[in-house]
Amino acid sequence: MKLYQLTTYLESIAPLAYQEDYDNSGLIVGSGDQEISQALISLDCTEEVVDEAIRTGCELIISHHPIVFKGLKRFNGKSYVERVVQKAIRHDIALYAIHTNLDNVTGGVNARIAQTLGLQNTRILAAKQGLLKKLVTYVPLSHADAVRSALFEAGAGNIGNYSECSFNAEGTGTFKGNEHTDPYVGIPGQQHQEAEVRIETVYPAHLESKILMALVLTHPYEEVAYDLYLLTNKHQQVGSGMVGELEAPMSETDFLRHLKGAMRADVVKHTALLNRTVKKVAVCGGSGGFLLKQAIAAGADVFVTADYKYHEYFDAEGKIVIADIGHFESEQFTQHLLYEIIQKKFSNFAVRLTEINTNPIKYFI
Repeated sequence: MKLYQLTTYLESIAPLAYQEDYDNSGLIVGSGDQEISQALISLDCTEEVVDEAIRTGCELIISHHPIVFKGLKRFNGKSYVERVVQKAIRHDIALYAIHTNLDNVTGGVNARIAQTLGLQNTRILAAKQGLLKKLVTYVPLSHADAVRSALFEAGAGNIGNYSECSFNAEGTGTFKGNEHTDPYVGIPGQQHQEAEVRIETVYPAHLESKILMALVLTHPYEEVAYDLYLLTNKHQQVGSGMVGELEAPMSETDFLRHLKGAMRADVVKHTALLNRTVKKVAVCGGSGGFLLKQAIAAGADVFVTADYKYHEYFDAEGKIVIADIGHFESEQFTQHLLYEIIQKKFSNFAVRLTEINTNPIKYFI
């Protein structure tokens, strides 16, 4: 199939608009029109992973971490980033990254960590703002159902676990067209009154062009009246981290033992134990220290994440147990998540999990 068919599907699950400002998710090397028959999935895109793709005949590498975060000014092979990009281009291998956009969706990286730990009743720990907008439009009664259906089909009207949400109020619209108009109802030069429905519905901001196209194509009027509003509401299905509950409470030492085994961690660094049972657990794949206050506010007994610095451990202040399991360890199951996502949609497409352990950190035990 064409590369864009796969990337379009991945971005319908984890839209690029949901990545953090510093990130570089998306197609890094390659063309959307490129034909692909096999893909290799890895947490990181290293030279060894590119060699594996060449050896196995994969035309695409899908990694969680982008190989390129900042602009490259030279391609002389002096850094591993330059060598990876050079080798991929030389062998016509596309590189695609799905990073913080996959972190920030409900069924993404943190959901897989929560699932691995057996957490239930999960929710986003820190929901994001500025991602939602509201559309208000006015439609003649005869076309209200068709317009609503088109807007819902384009992605509007989703609130939490509910879909096709809208508010509707009937009223009277007035207009008068000039001699250049060809109105759906009324006569040019004469004021016309029409029974209309005011339709209000919310939508993700990144779908705006698709939403408006659906509105214009379905609405019968020559000139479609609509208003757009930016909302400050938090998008409860998009954000950082996740919090949930264990099926049954555990002692702190039993939980740390469970955490170490379930996440295949060689070591768990943690703050002082508080001699409490563990029921509620907050998680964040990768560097999640910025979410400590939210984890405490959510009532979590333990915060599972990675990349904590020495002085940051003091911030627990006896309110929570911080458990640092390592960056690679916290995100390693992302590879399996991506494999399942792709196989569910493209069951006949060949997808491989890398056999390379890309963790740059080694432990002497």
